[in-house]
Amino acid sequence: MKATFDEDFLWGCATASYQVEGAAHEDGRTDSIWDTYSRVPGATHAGESGEVSVDQYHRYRQDISLMASLGFQSYRFSISWSRLFPTKSGPVNEQGVTYYRNLCIELKKHGIQAAATLYHWDLPQYLEDEGGWTNRETSFAFLAFAKVCFDRFGDLVDQWFTLNEPYCSAYLGYEVGRHAPGIKDPKMAYRAVHHLNLAHGLAVEAFRKTDLKTPIGIVLNPNLPRPATRRAEDIHASELACAYETDAFLHPILGKGYPELVTQELGITYPIEQGDMESISTPVDFLGINYYFENAVAYDSSKPYQYEIVPNWQHTTDMGWPVVPKGLLRLLTYIDKESGGLPIYITENGCASPDVVDSDGKIHDRQRCDYLQEHIAVCKQAIENTINLKGYFVWSFIDNFEWAYGYSKRFGIVYADYDSLERIPKDSAYLMRDIIAGYM
Repeated sequence: MKATFDEDFLWGCATASYQVEGAAHEDGRTDSIWDTYSRVPGATHAGESGEVSVDQYHRYRQDISLMASLGFQSYRFSISWSRLFPTKSGPVNEQGVTYYRNLCIELKKHGIQAAATLYHWDLPQYLEDEGGWTNRETSFAFLAFAKVCFDRFGDLVDQWFTLNEPYCSAYLGYEVGRHAPGIKDPKMAYRAVHHLNLAHGLAVEAFRKTDLKTPIGIVLNPNLPRPATRRAEDIHASELACAYETDAFLHPILGKGYPELVTQELGITYPIEQGDMESISTPVDFLGINYYFENAVAYDSSKPYQYEIVPNWQHTTDMGWPVVPKGLLRLLTYIDKESGGLPIYITENGCASPDVVDSDGKIHDRQRCDYLQEHIAVCKQAIENTINLKGYFVWSFIDNFEWAYGYSKRFGIVYADYDSLERIPKDSAYLMRDIIAGYM
């Protein structure tokens, strides 16, 4: 069946530096918060870390060749902050610069765009030692880092993303403690929310002062939970959840400020200083949206934010996440309306499944194939509904270090043998090849 996507619809795959690069102690790189967190007993599955992972630092040429054979048009990767700035006050690490320039040059050789994420959760440990994202100065350290990236890679990068999922950095890192740095303090999390938002805005402001014309945006993982029932209190619960989990990031970027449901009803305050909101709302060229699942919520006044996630009926992925393709359409519709039709890229979408190499030497990941087909069909529907959806990046290109889950969860369309580091494309890789080629 011929696909209905326009020729300029961008098909990409995505990873993140700490999840795939390895080479954690090579060529000048110093510890990030995830190196430190992974050494905490019980913090990650089996004490695993990204020290070696799938060794893309040394195998990027092989990986890029494989991406090209599958037809991918863009590769979204992230830049390791501590690989570029091993110390707070020291010079830029030229070995780090050389690696990312070589990565981008190799992508160009294969006709693949370079889509660079400046921050995908791997804050240098030396900044966390001074408070991390709870410290306003980290926003300005990020600005300095971003400026160097724009200067050193601007001639090679086709698309810029400032932050990946600040929701996770703030809430999972500082409130829930399931991600690095593993802190459990809501007030610290609210500070982190604002300083992440500010870091994004400062970087976009600085980018606008360069001569670069490439598009720049941010990657959010907005949650739009549906109400469990038609009761007014459950509808309100879904609105509270959306305000706290999504609009606290989305609205300031769009110049709408922090949502009143958060500041007034939930009583959350942010450390706003003069000029902050103007910086944060510096216009972006697009929004990146990561989507995996949708929950249902019910009102519960005993909960900290007056809502709770309730059981669902859908089958789940290996992460225990319900598969809700229609939730993607609801989310895209919401983002399109809130942003006034800004271009949207799905910057991550995929599923974890317990993949094994079959007796024929192949990986028949039928669950992932079904998941991808169902969600890409929703992308078609969104475009037919006049939503300004411009591209889709599958998560992820290859199995990798899945944060606190270590290597126990596989999201890749390419199988990684963690002992031999062999790469084996799964059935889903060939499915993506057919979709990109124009056939379902």
